[in-house]
Amino acid sequence: MRIGRLELAAPFCQAGLAGYSDMPMRVVARRRGCQFALTEAMSDEMVAQGGRAVRRRLAVRDDDHPLAGQIMGSEPEMMARAARVLVELGYDAVDVNVACPVRKQARPRGGHLLARPELAVEVLARVRDAVPAEVPLTVKLRRGTDDSPLAAERFARIFAGVWEHGYDAACVHGRTVEQVYRGIADWAFLAALKRAHPERVILGSGDLYTAADAVRMLRETGMDGVWLARGAIGNPWIFAQAAQAWAGAPVEEPGVAAQAAALREHLALIGEGYPAEQVAGRMRGVMFRYARLHPDAEAVKKQALACVTRADVDALIARWDVRVSPVSPAAAPAVSRA
Repeated sequence: MRIGRLELAAPFCQAGLAGYSDMPMRVVARRRGCQFALTEAMSDEMVAQGGRAVRRRLAVRDDDHPLAGQIMGSEPEMMARAARVLVELGYDAVDVNVACPVRKQARPRGGHLLARPELAVEVLARVRDAVPAEVPLTVKLRRGTDDSPLAAERFARIFAGVWEHGYDAACVHGRTVEQVYRGIADWAFLAALKRAHPERVILGSGDLYTAADAVRMLRETGMDGVWLARGAIGNPWIFAQAAQAWAGAPVEEPGVAAQAAALREHLALIGEGYPAEQVAGRMRGVMFRYARLHPDAEAVKKQALACVTRADVDALIARWDVRVSPVSPAAAPAVSRA
């Protein structure tokens, strides 16, 4: 799959995830097959107006490429300034978030821009003008604010603006903003969108919990690629597994020893990227998510939540690989698409 000048060996990418897709999560996943990743959505003001401390926090590691910086805002000039900063900091691509369903401020941002197509298209235009032509631009969308005909018309106007202003790819989540994360993502909508625009690079998102889900989305919708979100939390192997399944090869499951090794890497990276007093708290959530792969998942989840200090974290990881047999990821809830 190609996104502008970026050529990827497999069409499976790590989506931006609020509170999750930080440097440690991305780097651990890259070491296990992740081809392309996004940051979590960042405020345009924070990126554009941040001083040296913010820029240090946004710096990109040598082993964290290719990486797209995802920005979210509603002021076209501020979004343009933020995009320029990301290019200066060495990001490989810039993604404009027109998808986040959470309203954090009074003015429209993220998915709420879908109700303001003229403003959304102006944001897209200004960001394109601000970024050198060789830097890939992508946009994350939802299929609309709701299921009304007016929402469909607004989505179509913004989607047309993506290509009018020279964007390289669009990722579309199969839920509406109104749905947030409830209900079922509409893969039929994604399939129809791709059939109507076969010449465009379109990626899909929504209800991708396992590698098998990612492959099924490609086959059922014809998408050029997928952005894995919730399915990648605590499972950095999902990218390699999806590539194996897509190629018709046996899918390798991580045993408990492999899980423990990944957790040790995650812990070391959190120690590099965060203050010492935050390490245990951040690892508590990480271990809770990894625990779904463990044969004693419920017991390990409880132990993870009980970790208060770095010593607690070290002790739990040391006990993690007492088993040696491979384990499969917990099955996702059955989803009917009838």
